[in-house]
Amino acid sequence: MPDGKILVSRLLAGVALALAAPLSGCGGGTGPLDALSSDLPRPTDYPVHGIDVSKFQGDIDWNAVAGSGVKFAWIKATEGGDNTDARFQANWTGAKAAGVPHGAYHFVYWCRPPMEEMANFEQNAPVEDDALPPVLDVEATPTSKTCHRHLTQEGAVAEMKVMLDEMQRHYGKRPIIYTTVDFYEAILSDGALSDYPIWVRSTKYHPAVKYGSRAWAFWQYQSDGQTPGINGSVDRDVFYGTKEQWDAFLRAPGSSAPTWNASRGSAPQPAAPEPQSAAAQPAPPPPADPQSGVQQAEDAEPAAAKSDQSQ
Repeated sequence: MPDGKILVSRLLAGVALALAAPLSGCGGGTGPLDALSSDLPRPTDYPVHGIDVSKFQGDIDWNAVAGSGVKFAWIKATEGGDNTDARFQANWTGAKAAGVPHGAYHFVYWCRPPMEEMANFEQNAPVEDDALPPVLDVEATPTSKTCHRHLTQEGAVAEMKVMLDEMQRHYGKRPIIYTTVDFYEAILSDGALSDYPIWVRSTKYHPAVKYGSRAWAFWQYQSDGQTPGINGSVDRDVFYGTKEQWDAFLRAPGSSAPTWNASRGSAPQPAAPEPQSAAAQPAPPPPADPQSGVQQAEDAEPAAAKSDQSQ
């Protein structure tokens, strides 16, 4: 893991690939989107679906969210050393009252000391036995107007370890790492921090295409989803595991979540669907048909869409 290998050089290559991908996938039935037509599972193959939210979703009707079949929600709490998401308390309280299992995430701002960031998170995200594990959201932020730091593998991993250790000490649960493809390839692809559960973003491919054999517990598969109770778009996610495994995880959220790995390859077998009224049917996940136009190009959403990138 040599120091000095900066993130920017890899980001430039990633930009070129991102520009090329939509061109190759928007024609007929060929191109990168065919990865979802292979033997790898699709989002619909996983029985436990959830969302992740921040102030950008506005005022959420959490009872409608719960009635739609959403099984969990990750809620943005903080960013950097002194920024709190304006809707965190309302979202946390609303999800809890509606019975939606929920957890808090912290967006890392790479120009503040790690323990200052954790102090901000701990002052805002409560310690609750039934909450999902805390999440450390690590992304490249090359468009930030206030933080122009060039990340190295050694430096970024060392700071992440400080924050992850503090999260586990304070909340008593093994934290989860959220990452995007470009950050993963530059910082984590050599196996760094592989003893932590990972939540991956991949809006075009199954995670195995971009994250290789790295085991994952959660997959963010769509950034423009629709869910009752939320006006506008929302990120949609799946949990790797059966409904029974999810229920077991909820009973002991401090334990390690089941993870997908390349040796298994298949999706867990769905449990029998729970009966729902016609009015409460969840919004279906996006079709994987290359000609549907619903799935976005890989990581097309800029980090600024979910981050204040300030402090």
